[in-house]
Amino acid sequence: MAATKDRVMYAADTAKPYIGRAIHDEEFRANLRAAFAAARAIYEELSSQRGISGIASSVATDEDIHGNLRRAIREVQQAADRLQGREVAVKKSHGFRNFALLFGGVAIGIFFNPLTGPMARRWVTGKVGGSSQGYSPNGAR
Repeated sequence: MAATKDRVMYAADTAKPYIGRAIHDEEFRANLRAAFAAARAIYEELSSQRGISGIASSVATDEDIHGNLRRAIREVQQAADRLQGREVAVKKSHGFRNFALLFGGVAIGIFFNPLTGPMARRWVTGKVGGSSQGYSPNGAR
């Protein structure tokens, strides 16, 4: 009997911070309301369909349903993050990474291309090696 009481008390103590956040966090409640509204819109749209094939066809092809489903999932994820006390991650831009990958790919293409590679490698060697001659169009050094 005492073991059961201890487990119940432990569970209550563990749940206490989550319940407190759920009660006092307005953004959490707003996320849940938005998720519920999106789910209700999906339900209302599908409840007018007759038969399982009509519902399946609507779910597979209707962009409104897809958008509402994405919105509901996003809102529930944000509510769960807030309830668990996780910071909502700000999406980072990958512009520099994408530029570096593109630049690296172009450089590899230039340096290993049979037509442009030898001239490009000589030009870089001349610039990096400190050669006063550098690149000459006819390939002579």
